[in-house]
Amino acid sequence: MKKMITALAACAVMSAALSAVAAPAQAAPKDPVSALKAKLVPGHGVRFTETVTWSDGTDEREIQDRKGAFQFDRKGVAAFDIDIHWDDDDYGRQRAVGIGKITYHSGGVMPIVLPEGKTWYKVKRYGMPDSYSQILNPAEPRTLAALIEHGKPAKSSVTGTITFKDLKRVSAWWAGAKADKSFDNTKVSYTLTLTSAGLVSRVQSSYTATEDGKSAMVAVDSRYSGWGAKVSVKAPDPAKVTTEFR
Repeated sequence: MKKMITALAACAVMSAALSAVAAPAQAAPKDPVSALKAKLVPGHGVRFTETVTWSDGTDEREIQDRKGAFQFDRKGVAAFDIDIHWDDDDYGRQRAVGIGKITYHSGGVMPIVLPEGKTWYKVKRYGMPDSYSQILNPAEPRTLAALIEHGKPAKSSVTGTITFKDLKRVSAWWAGAKADKSFDNTKVSYTLTLTSAGLVSRVQSSYTATEDGKSAMVAVDSRYSGWGAKVSVKAPDPAKVTTEFR
């Protein structure tokens, strides 16, 4: 009897050991900030597309669609190139190219207000090219870290809220927009969707701002692809650039 109990015990131990070997290993969750930093190689970047929806509570409509790219340096975004299509004949198509602390604008009303022969307006400013851009930039490590900190993680997403003021502290992209301090307490709701590698594949954000007693909501849905692919953003032809209006 004693030998049988010993044999059964040995079988149980062996069975447990085999089960442990056979069980699939559970992969550790990827850290999105570390995954992003690994992609920050000069001359490389990420591409994106996005749609912008505006609503005043009674009327809701898509007002823009965009496509563009961020070019990286070792800290984050070094340059960007964005094509903007307005669902409005008055603005039509626009393009914004940012390199370092300089941004160039063309299209829209520029042909009307720029001197003859000039198609690009140059301004010393880095950050969102207009107020309808995606204000959450997942290519900035500090911004991404703050969004994760303020959010609640799920299996492949992070959902949360962050104020304009808190975002301004960590994001050069948003700080460059120079939003009035009266909007500091405005809350941005967001959802980040992550790939299995921990990279951001989608950012959905929305906020409601009130000015002069009127409120409007802006929602932006951005999708990112090709993290780490080669990206080269070039400045426009200097002969076509001006810093003055007519």
